Amino acid sequence: MIGKLKGIVDETGLDWALIDVNGVCYLTSCSATTLRQIGGPGDATVLHIETYVREDQLRLFGFSTEAEREWFRLLLSVQRVGAKAALAILSVLDPQSLARAIAFKDAKAIATAQGVGPKVGERIISELKDKVPASLAMAGKEPVPGKEVGEVPAHSAEADAISALVNLGYAQAQAAQAVSRAVAKAGDDVPGAEQLIRVGLKELAS
Repeated sequence: MIGKLKGIVDETGLDWALIDVNGVCYLTSCSATTLRQIGGPGDATVLHIETYVREDQLRLFGFSTEAEREWFRLLLSVQRVGAKAALAILSVLDPQSLARAIAFKDAKAIATAQGVGPKVGERIISELKDKVPASLAMAGKEPVPGKEVGEVPAHSAEADAISALVNLGYAQAQAAQAVSRAVAKAGDDVPGAEQLIRVGLKELAS
């Protein structure tokens, strides 16, 4: 199984890239988001690969970040969402924007993808809303200390939420402040990481 390609961009198309790895060119299907990131012919690049194997087919899907690959996997887990639709969604919504759309239940934002209607957008929100925290914490799961807002206990809900937001692409200071505000809004309640991430995303978007 191929997990990552490090090479030179040989050629690109509307939804694919040809990556030259030591003289061997690999054809990878890519979202528009990834194609913008990897540059053009002659540029060095690294792609995180999802290998799709069927009896009569082997396809490589390439992503510029692990976050995008994780979202691709999650989208494929949704009923009636195939690879084409998943790439279309990731072409109009980067991982951060997709997480926001799900957190805010914004089916219209998801439906802006070519070939994806409002009903599919609603189904994606319904099936993935409880999986968002796991997807955001896909990279290092070490807690991120919130130095700007005080010490955050290791392995706490706050630390997990900050780490998830950082992995989503926010700066540590931004994530720590957003989670701090989310904790303050919770009052006497004891919020879990999922709630803190959702409220934190809303704070960051405001």
